[in-house]
This record gives sequence, structure tokens and C-alpha cells, in this order.
Amino acid sequence: MTSRLSQHAHQVLSFGDGTSASQGPAADPAIARSWRRCLEQHQLDPTSPRAPCVIESPRLNEHRERLDRVIAVAHWQMNSLHQQLGSSGHAVLLTDASGVVIDSVADQAERAEFQRAGLWLGAVWNEATEGTNGVGLCLLERQALTIRRDEHFRGRHAALTCSASPVFDAEGGLLAVLNVSSAREDLSRQRRFHTMALTNLSAKLIESCFFLQHCEGNYLLRFHAQPEYIGLLSEGLLAFDGEGRITAINETALNLLASSREALLGRPLETVLDVRLDQLLERARPQPGACWPLHAHDGQRLFCQLRGPQLRVVAAPRQEPADVPGLCLLDPSMRTGFSRALKVLERDVPVLLQGETGTGKEAFASALHRASSRAGRPFVALNCAAIPETLIESELFGYRGGSFTGARREGMVGKLEQANGGILFLDEIGDMPLALQTRLLRVLEERKVTALGAAAPTELNIRLISASHHDLRALVVGGAFREDLYYRLGGLMIALPPLRERSDKAALLDHLLAEEAQGESICLEPAARQALLRYSWPGNVRQLRNLLRTLVALSEQGRIGLDDVLPVLPAEMGEVEAPRDPLQSAEREALLTVLRERHWQVSRVAEQLGISRNTLYRKLRKHGISRN
Repeated sequence: MTSRLSQHAHQVLSFGDGTSASQGPAADPAIARSWRRCLEQHQLDPTSPRAPCVIESPRLNEHRERLDRVIAVAHWQMNSLHQQLGSSGHAVLLTDASGVVIDSVADQAERAEFQRAGLWLGAVWNEATEGTNGVGLCLLERQALTIRRDEHFRGRHAALTCSASPVFDAEGGLLAVLNVSSAREDLSRQRRFHTMALTNLSAKLIESCFFLQHCEGNYLLRFHAQPEYIGLLSEGLLAFDGEGRITAINETALNLLASSREALLGRPLETVLDVRLDQLLERARPQPGACWPLHAHDGQRLFCQLRGPQLRVVAAPRQEPADVPGLCLLDPSMRTGFSRALKVLERDVPVLLQGETGTGKEAFASALHRASSRAGRPFVALNCAAIPETLIESELFGYRGGSFTGARREGMVGKLEQANGGILFLDEIGDMPLALQTRLLRVLEERKVTALGAAAPTELNIRLISASHHDLRALVVGGAFREDLYYRLGGLMIALPPLRERSDKAALLDHLLAEEAQGESICLEPAARQALLRYSWPGNVRQLRNLLRTLVALSEQGRIGLDDVLPVLPAEMGEVEAPRDPLQSAEREALLTVLRERHWQVSRVAEQLGISRNTLYRKLRKHGISRN
């Protein structure tokens, strides 16, 4: 036994003798309770070298099948969490309520190391089997926690640091545990806190997504005391049936209503909220947008949205891509669209992506490539709007050397040939000239391409994804786009929602911030986070990513506050009308007068008005004032 294992065993056994209970890891009451159970109830040996218990494949499949919908929801977020943590050095695990690992994410190069530590599918991490550990203690304490190295009961696990967070179902039962384990010795206190915060956030996202999916057949009331929190993790969620009886409710809703789950489940909604059921149901929408006020019986004012029952439940994709950097798929429409696009692409059906500029069409197409059976083959992208019209033909079809004056001696392989065997992505296809549309259609029909100056055509085996921010149907009507090519490209049309309409803005914000931070620990303060989430983002995901890159570059000591966000966040255009209140109107006019006098030099304006620059920025946003 090594000196380290010997020292750890001595520490545990001394605790059992009652000689070190007030110092070391057992000074934590939760650790002390767990160590006591391990010694007296489970009768475990802290010095045992045995490997962790792993159940056989048939039993593992039974555990996975019971939670297959949870795995489908969680796997996306597990990959995102793994990326946010810097990928290497971490294993992300999902266990069921008995502590059996039912899903895992880790770098391929580190899988063998993590498997030796028992961090893989089928391993059993309950307390009775493996002693004090993150998963086992989380199952018993039912709260997020971190177990550091020598806080583990078994010396074999003393090299690990584990952060675990519970995932509850719609009825409040413990559904699963999300756990991040690391064998790094250099984890600082700040890094451990960061890991625990991200793990807890990811668990809450999984919990929320599962709640929404689980309650698709019922009415879903989303509410909060402040309207800007609807759609975020802090919103209350309450499901009820057609007769108005409460069928499920999340923890936040219980806190907002100051009640317990036992007191509310099965009760008529009218006994909780001051509204008739028929009046409430009139507000139900398949995809609600605006929120409206409602009062609880205790007089509390709440802001609500009501989603009607989903008539057709779309199952989450069973086979998830292992890695989709830059893409967050927690929004139901994005997730469903991705699943459908992947299915038809595998059957050689063209996919057409439509959406506003900046919604992430190329990132979506690239993720489809990585998740498809052609992930190891070429992914070739051509932006039809970024290349001069005279060059698109040679870029797309290529040419042989000496084909025309000015041609390169060695010729050029076109994008169609480059993508042979893989996937071709034609971005902004609506900007392709009509003459080239005719030639492209012929190539797609014949599955052959002839480069300029070539003696014979080249056989093609490509899958096609195209995209446009234009309404291609309108272009067809206007004669700017061939109708036959439109139908050839649109085997399946996927509409990517603008950022302002996505339900996963909070998760996407965290995802992009982690990518732009590139492993650096960045703390986004709550007020700054809310300002970013409330913004309308006319430039969509591209604008959000660029602004986050700016904020990361300007951040001091790894923190981004509201004072950092407001100066770089563009003012909303046409969002706020001039206030009708005379005092508000006077303040607005006074601000405009001083701004013009000082030529919009914010520092001088703030100095003249006797307020800080941050206060001035808030007033400008309040009154909808921008230099434009």
C-alpha cells in the first residue's frame, strides 16, 4: 500500500475510533455521516483495492431503457458541459436513481484512464457499493455537492474530485444525477466552484427540458413575479389537465406560490389562482409569445404564459451526435429540426435551411455533417453571396489548366468535386445567378459534373445542404429563382428561429461564452446576464458571439458586469416609444438637448448632468435613445 493510501486509511479509521472527528474531511457533517454509514452500516474497507462494480450489458440496457427519454434530453447538455469545462481532464456522467452510470462523455484519448477509475457505462456509484462519493452522497442528500479527493471513503478514489447535482422529475422524484469527475491535482477552489456551478446549471436545464417534454399532453403555465424571467431557469412551471387539475409543478413554482407539492398536486387550479378556468384556457396558444398578469389567491401578482397541449409528441432523437461545437439544441424546434434533417440527409434527401442572417445556418449544416455517417468525409461550403458572379462558376464546377485566358496552369478543382463522397453546403443559394442555377440543376439530376475544359464528366456522390435568408418561394414567383431547382433543393425545409424567439437563449449564452473564453474562467454577473438575455439581438447568434468575444477580451479579473455590458450593447432600435408621462418626456428631451450640445460625448454629458456614465447609459436605454 502506498504512503498516500496508508495515510488516507489511517484518517478514516481514526475517525471510526472517534479520534479525528473534528478535523480533516470528516469535519464536514455530511462527510462524517457518510463515513459513519460506510463503516457501520455498509461495512466497507477504505483500503480495499477492488475495482468499482460494473453491471453486465443486459442489465445496463434495462437501466438505460427506463430513462431513454432522459438520456436523449441530457446527452446534448452533457456534451455542452464537457466543452465548457475545457473537455480534457473531465468525465461527465449521468446516473439513474440507483447510482448506475447510464451515459458518459469524455475525450476519446482519456477514456481508458477514466474506465480504470470506474467512470464509465454500467459502473455502480451508490454509497453502499463505493463508499462516500459525489453520486452516492448526492442521491442521499438530494442536493448539489462536491466531494474532493480525500473526502472519498475509499482510498482508491482519493485522486478524484467529483461535482454532482440531482435531476428531479415533474413530480419531484429523484430522476438522475449529473456528475463531473476530474483526476487533476491542480484544481483551484475557484475552478471547483466554477465546475460545480456549471454542473448544477446543466442539471437544471436537463430537468426543465424533461419537464416540458413530459407535460406535452397537458396545459403548461409558465410564470414568475417578474415578466423578464419567463423562459429562463428561474421560471415557475405548472402543468394541468383539461379539467383544470394540477398534474405537475416544479420547485420554483412551489416557492413562488409558497406551497408544497403535496398540497397542490391534484387540486383544481382555480383554488390556487384567482381566475376562472374557461377564461384561462382562452389564453392558451401552441407557441405563446406575450405574457399577461394574473393573481394568486393570496394577492400576489404573477406574469404568465399558457401553452396548450401538444397534439403530436415528437420523440427526441435516439442517436445523438457526439459533438456539435457552436450549436445549442435545447430549443425544441431546433432539436426537432436537427433530428429530422439528419434522418433525411442519411437517405440522400437534400436539406434547405431558411432563417434570418446570423441564425447559424452554416454551424447547423456543419453539425449535421459531423453527426452523419459521412463525418469522416469532406464538408465543403460555398457562400454564393460572397463570391463575385463571374467567379461562382469556376468555384463551383472547376476548370482544367489552360481552359481560358488567365486560368491557372494547374487548373482548379471545383467545390462539387471537392465534396465528392461527402457533403456540399451552398450558403445563400438565393443569390446564385439564373444561368448557374440551370447548370446546377443538371448536375444534381445527372450526378455528374464536367469542369470547364475537361474531356469527360466526373461521377458525383454528394449529399446537399443549402441555405438562404431570402424567401425562395417569393424569388420563384418573381422569376429570380428556378422553380424546378427550388423543389430539387427543398427535399426537407428547416426554418431556424431567430435568437429572440429561441427558448434556450440562456443555455446558448453560456455555451458561446465558454467557447469564447477558451478555457479561461469568466464570471458573468447576474445583472449583466439579464441584460444580455433581454436584448432582442437583431443580428442573431452571430451578433451575440461577436459581442461575447468583445466582453471576454475587455473583462478584468475574469468578471463581466453590467457596467461592462451596457457600453458595448447596441441600443434597441424602434423598441421604445417616447414616454407619454410629462416628467418622462421632459427628462428625455433634456437628455437629447445635452447630448447634442456635447456632440454625444458620453463622459462630458454625464459630468454635466452630475450622474455616472452607467446611470446615463441606463437612462438612454430607458428612453430608447441612440445616436442613430
